[in-house]
Amino acid sequence: MRRYSFFAIFLLCLAILLVDILAFYWLQSITQLIASPFFKSLINVLFWFFTVGLLVAILTLKIRLESISQKRRYLLISSLYGLTVSSFVPKFIFVIVISSLHFTNYVFSESESLVVIPLVGLFSGVFPFSVIIYGVFRSLYRFKVHHVEIEFDILPQKFKGLRIVQISDIHLGSFNGRYHVFDRAVVLINRLEPDFIFFTGDLVNNSAWELRGWESTFKQLSAKTGKYSILGNHDYGDYDQWESIEAKEANFEAIKKFHNDIGFKLLLNETEIVEREKEKIAIVGVENWGTPPFKQYGDLQMALRNTFDIPFKILLSHDPTHWKEEVVKSTDVALTLSGHTHGMQVGINLKNKKWSPIKYKYEHWAGTYKENNQYLYVNRGLGWLGFPGRLGMRPEITCINLV
Repeated sequence: MRRYSFFAIFLLCLAILLVDILAFYWLQSITQLIASPFFKSLINVLFWFFTVGLLVAILTLKIRLESISQKRRYLLISSLYGLTVSSFVPKFIFVIVISSLHFTNYVFSESESLVVIPLVGLFSGVFPFSVIIYGVFRSLYRFKVHHVEIEFDILPQKFKGLRIVQISDIHLGSFNGRYHVFDRAVVLINRLEPDFIFFTGDLVNNSAWELRGWESTFKQLSAKTGKYSILGNHDYGDYDQWESIEAKEANFEAIKKFHNDIGFKLLLNETEIVEREKEKIAIVGVENWGTPPFKQYGDLQMALRNTFDIPFKILLSHDPTHWKEEVVKSTDVALTLSGHTHGMQVGINLKNKKWSPIKYKYEHWAGTYKENNQYLYVNRGLGWLGFPGRLGMRPEITCINLV
């Protein structure tokens, strides 16, 4: 879990307070339409009760962070994150919209502006709030299966029709022991009857304790030929403070062992050769490789060292930036599977059109990409991190058919 300085937390609280002051100022133009003084006062009191409560909770959590158990810490931080986003974003939009309308109210007559501006302003706040609430309580665990078909001329005959299920970025600590929720994803995956299940990293948020109780759930995942996995940037324990190097290493070893315990072959800069009637494909897995500030544990050349006589290779690499930096044009890897971005958990997916703010950070952030005859697929993630919601970017199970 990343740590933020007290100064950064103070600036966050200051931004929240500033937006709330402006929102409260414009709120008065709406409450003036209410005849009852009692309800006016009640709305004002509730407004500031929530604001002060949120600010106190954020500052208190920062001060007492070290004294709180890791499990409770994740729950409190994600809850406050959700409350902050659901409060700040609608109020910010409300302030922008109603301010703009007020300073351009010459479009309306004086009588119209007394009613139209407050109502439009109210809608501008209520609508995004409703969308965020939907993202938190409804779409967060509405798992979606994305069906993808990719054609390769070099795919060996015996592997044609190969069905792959990819899952990524589960972040088990964020599920907070809700095993029954993940069971729904297990059912969807098994119904696809895959030949392979590939997991492309970020099993946990940071710590091995997040794995407690999950072994039986993951053992239910079924694949005809094999189950393979790699590590993501969150699996190394780099985002927490450890008592010692040995403690961090023990945490890392426990996470790696869990993959084996649930029947997944964890690929650490290595390759697994799969053979069908003398025809072969290579499943290549690298450790996390990202551009700074993400560390580069992956060694692609080491992973590929025994694959030069195998024409069809599938690479599992958590961070999609690896594809452009080291895979495309530099290797003959046919298909790369990645995750990492979560699609920012916010975006738009309409048929073949997709957009998310994350595109301004990652060139390849969700879906299928092709350069020459090499393909990349970026999974949107099955779990969540930080904001406990998904807006237009549902958790993904990818079903890839190779033809």
